[in-house]
Order: sequence, then C-alpha cells, then structure tokens
Amino acid sequence: MHQLHTGSRRSHRAAAMLVGTVLATSALAACGPSITTGDATPSADADVLVAPTAESPSGEITIWDRSGDLFNVFDSVIADFNAKYPDITVHHEAIDIDAKLQNTLITGTDVPDGVFLDDAKVAGFSEYLWNLDGVLEPYLGDISEQKVGVNSLDGGIYGVPFDSDPGLLYYNATALEAAGVDATAIETYDDLLEAARQYQAAVPGAQPIHLEQSPFLGQLQLEMYASQLGTSLADENGELRLDSPEYEQILTWLDTVQKEGLGTRAEYLSPSDIAPLESGQQVFYPWAIWFSFAPQQLLPETTGDWKAMPLPAWEDGGARSGAMGGSSFVLPKQGENSDLAWLFYEFLMFDEAGYTAVWGPNDVYPDGLNTSIPSFVPAADPAKPLFGPVEALGGQDLWATATEASTEIPVGTPIPTWWTGAVDYLGNNIQRMLDGQLTPAEVIDQSTQDIQANLVDRQ
Repeated sequence: MHQLHTGSRRSHRAAAMLVGTVLATSALAACGPSITTGDATPSADADVLVAPTAESPSGEITIWDRSGDLFNVFDSVIADFNAKYPDITVHHEAIDIDAKLQNTLITGTDVPDGVFLDDAKVAGFSEYLWNLDGVLEPYLGDISEQKVGVNSLDGGIYGVPFDSDPGLLYYNATALEAAGVDATAIETYDDLLEAARQYQAAVPGAQPIHLEQSPFLGQLQLEMYASQLGTSLADENGELRLDSPEYEQILTWLDTVQKEGLGTRAEYLSPSDIAPLESGQQVFYPWAIWFSFAPQQLLPETTGDWKAMPLPAWEDGGARSGAMGGSSFVLPKQGENSDLAWLFYEFLMFDEAGYTAVWGPNDVYPDGLNTSIPSFVPAADPAKPLFGPVEALGGQDLWATATEASTEIPVGTPIPTWWTGAVDYLGNNIQRMLDGQLTPAEVIDQSTQDIQANLVDRQ
C-alpha cells in the first residue's frame, strides 16, 4: 500500500487506501485455467504459476494500474519490454481497482492478467491469485525479506514485490535551525519529544509533530512504528498480537504527544495539514519515503527547507526504520495469459533495463522516481542511485538515505486478510485516544476484543 506518493498518486492512492476496505469474499473459489500460453510446462500444483518456455512467447496481456503518475511510468516502460518481447502486446488500462477488482474476480468476467495492488490487500484476494513461489524462486534471495513476508500466505507467495517504503523522519531544517534546535541530535523517540518541546518553547503555539487523523493512515503509521520493533498486528500464523509491550509503548508515545500539545492533528496532506507545514508550526513528519512528494509539489513556501533522516529508534541501538505501506503486482488465476503478464513484471522488477526505466529519469520524473525505492536489492544499491538528488529537500541525496534505512527494516510477516477491516476498530480507537476518550491500554483491550471476535474468529 504505498503508497500516496505524488500529486496524482496522492489522489489515487489516498482514495485507494481510504476507500479500500474491500476484501475478497470466499463466496466463489477461483479455478484458473491451465497455463499453456507460450508453451509453458504444466505444474503439478494447479495453483502455482509456471513461466512460458517458448523462445519467443507471443500473445496479448491486459494490465490494470491506477491512473496517475505510476500508470504513466509503467506505460512508458512498455516499449522497453517490447524490445525484449516483441510478440507480446500489452493492453495497459487505468482502472479504479478498489471499485472493480473484487466483483471482476468473483464473476470471472473480463479478468485482467495482472493487477497493481496494495500489499495490505494481497492476502484478501489470495484465493483468486496465482501462487508465484516457483517463478520468483530465482530472485528470492535478492528481494527484501520484508516484502517477501508481506506477500506470503500459507506457504505461497501471491505478489511480485514492487517497492520498498522505508519510514523516514522528515523535518523542516530551516525552521529548526532558526529556533536553535539541532535535528541531527535526534536518535530516539524520546529525543524527538525533547526536540519538539524545545521548538515549541522557541515558537510559541507550534505543534511540531504530525499526528495522523485518518483512521486508515493512522493504523498504517502505527504499523510502521511496530515494524521498527519487529512486530505487527498478526504473527506469521495470522494470530492477533496487538496486546503487547511494543504496541503499548508506541500508543503511549502518541498519547504523550497529544497530551503535551506537541502534535498537529490533521489528515495526511489535507489543507489543514499543509497550512501548518508551510507556516512552520509543524516541523516533524515521521512517515514513509513517499512524503518526499510534499515539498516537491505541495509546499511551495517551504520547498528546499525540508530534509529526511532515518526514523528515531524506540530504544538506543534499535532499528531506525520500519515499513509503511507498499504495493505489489498480482496475477489472477482466471487471467487468460497471466503467464505472459509474469514476463512483464519480471522485466519491470528484476531486469536492469526494466527497473532502471521505472526508477531512473523518465518523461514523468525527469530526475527519477524518488517516492520509493526498489524492493529488489541489487536495484537498490546505495552506490548506484537510480534517481538524483532532490532539490526540494535542499539537494539531499535521498537515494542514499532511503536505501540505507531500508536495510534496517526488520523482517515482516504476511498481512492478514482482516487487516483492512481492523481499521474499523483499531484505526478508529487510535483516533478516540487522540480525542482523549481512551487510554492506550483501553485502545489495546477494546481493539483486541473486537478484532478477534468480529474478524479473526469469523475467517
């Protein structure tokens, strides 16, 4: 779920995330056709995708992406793909995936061969998707372990990992320097609290730290913090583990920010968020790499003032980043030529020509796609940047900062099918805590009971 990265992406990803509470139902089991396109060798497991073996595979594929900047980026790579596979015709369609995918998979009508999907939703559709562990096997050792983990379920892998979205601490370096606050001294979340207190003392009325007001994004950010501590809402077996010292620590910290008046409560990059960012009232933003879009496109008054650093750690020597969001490519079993669609995604993610075309300079991003980094480790080489310095971050080498941060993300676990549904309980209860209606312990207790009873036990 990645990601809300850029202007156009902000609108389409925000809509996808905030509206996207859709999870696939089990009303209809998907039975995909045998894979024979391109002379593929049949698999002993009918749910496992097999790659084409023909010397020159041919056919037509339909690929669904959301409209916006990433659609245009992927569209521009089709010509490069056809240079390698001239006999595969790509029909690239801009689709409201959250509105259309579920019914399409259930009815089996006009099913696409490949779909761009938020990581948090892959597990919910897994019964309709090809298990990709066979085709991904040659690359698994070089893919971010966190991305493999979130795409795995019951021994299968159901998404081709796209991006890594390491958490970073964005800060208004110019405003902090003017207030006499040394941001570079921040190493822990306690340090961040102290820096916010110092800034507020120098700039009365400021509420320096962002507090997310959207229940969905608030839960997503909570998972970024939890990722740093090596945990998540569900363990590797899909069991709920919210009731833990780690979540209590995070929620207590958020509660402290609110109670001390150190936080600006606003929905990500809404007008009520942008105004305090521009005025210097809000100067710390712990978020995924994709916040880099804001100073480039939405903050004209403070563009160039912002910088990024690794997230603070929860304890001395702890991880300085966690995963927040992310997307992958899935291949529906009822797609007519999903094996050929695999070749398209293999090219995009694992072929140097493909991933360079995606993240390197292009017509959409003249300096390169700087709102995420590849999840394929050889493509995320700190010494070989695919995108250039970001002028809106004062010319900072964001590539080096983000690729280093990504190495500190602890290994992830599969995202459970009920994760998005949990927003109705945990996401909303976080907001009630920030309203002063619940304590951190009550958020954990109430959310655990409701998620277990209404989601986990009903699977």
